[in-house]
Amino acid sequence: MNPLLEHALTVFMAFFAIMNPIANTVVFAGLTGHKSKSEQLKVAKKALLLTFLIILVFSVLGKTLFHLFGITLPALRITGGCLVFLVGYQMLHGESSKLHSPKDNDDSDEAVSPLAVPLLAGPGTIATAMNYSAAGGWQEIAITVLVFLVLCFITFFCFIFSSKILSSVSQNGLSIVTRLMGLILAVIGVQMLITGINAAIHFGS
Repeated sequence: MNPLLEHALTVFMAFFAIMNPIANTVVFAGLTGHKSKSEQLKVAKKALLLTFLIILVFSVLGKTLFHLFGITLPALRITGGCLVFLVGYQMLHGESSKLHSPKDNDDSDEAVSPLAVPLLAGPGTIATAMNYSAAGGWQEIAITVLVFLVLCFITFFCFIFSSKILSSVSQNGLSIVTRLMGLILAVIGVQMLITGINAAIHFGS
């Protein structure tokens, strides 16, 4: 398989699992169910635009941030692997991740918090974006950003048609999807951790 295509598919699966559009649609519906369609559209646009800009910044400036703070790629992979694994582990048990959940007393603009941060652009998403972007050149960065843009559009349409989607997905179906995404995320996190540890051993030797 073409390395760039393989990179794109891997990044897509990682982002899809960690963003979990179906599960986040439930949150969106709960936060905006009392709003009109036009208001829901504004909230969805604002949340996903902010989410994309956050991931774009961390994807493009990942290597610059490494040099600025003296961070090595193995350190990012180990930390990112732990974060992604924790998110996946909690989802695997049918729970929403505490890393991607708002505080109960958060009364700020729902498009910014909790939708954009930490639900869509949480620590796990940022770590995943930086890991896949920093591991290659500009081609890998461009693919990572474009794949995330595609996921943003998918999530946007899920938000807009949230009432129809939720009417066709039962609670058991949602639980199965969440657990499946959690399993995929846990495996991706472990793989990132293994790669980071191996790189750190060779880096130190």
